[in-house]
Amino acid sequence: MRLSERVAIVTGGGTGLGRAVALRCAAEGATVVVAGRRAEPLGQVVREIEAQGGRALAAPTDVTAGADVDRLVGRALEQFGRVDSLVNAAGVLTLRAPLGAVPEADWTQMLDVNLTGVYHCCKAALPALSTARGCIVNFGSVSGMKGVPVNAAYGAAKAGVIQLTKCLAVDYAAAGVRVNVVCPGFVETDMNRHLFAELRTSGQIAALEARHPLGLIGTPDDIANAVLFLLSDEARWITGVVLPVDGGMAAT
Repeated sequence: MRLSERVAIVTGGGTGLGRAVALRCAAEGATVVVAGRRAEPLGQVVREIEAQGGRALAAPTDVTAGADVDRLVGRALEQFGRVDSLVNAAGVLTLRAPLGAVPEADWTQMLDVNLTGVYHCCKAALPALSTARGCIVNFGSVSGMKGVPVNAAYGAAKAGVIQLTKCLAVDYAAAGVRVNVVCPGFVETDMNRHLFAELRTSGQIAALEARHPLGLIGTPDDIANAVLFLLSDEARWITGVVLPVDGGMAAT
């Protein structure tokens, strides 16, 4: 198994893409610290991992609070003795609107969770990751790579994650820490299910599929497979990479 005897922290691990990543890491032998805001879905993921013979810990965490994130990393070290991998999958998309229609509260929340949360988690975990010569996979988005309509706040936050990833990759390469970012295209998750419902109701889902050259909407497992590769030794010479997992959307 590709992640045997490793300890991985996955934020946003209770739902959506983070859940898929947590389950995939566990299936490949990792002990997974499943972090997120709500205890109930975290517990469900842990039970699913344990039912398959894996090890996991539910760690309710607010990634926007530095002290909370410090406790998360501390719990992982206390329980398992090391941290080898960090996956920053926690994210929010509170609304899609032109910038002039984005209330400051929504702007602040999307920056706090999607960008500042990544800062808190990376900062807290980097000492342990340096000891383990481990790796980080951040979650960007195609929205952070190109102009996407009515997505200014989310896109700005994800563009920040992409640049943060590149800087961390350069700064921590000497410590043996690899840092990469995956950039999903449109994938149906809990966070955007309302959007997909609207598209189906209005008959526009085919148009969204057509924005991806492969003509398909991605699945959480498509993203989890890419993350697994970047966490594994198969990617030992890969750092600072921005990897679109998007059916070709970023190329258009």
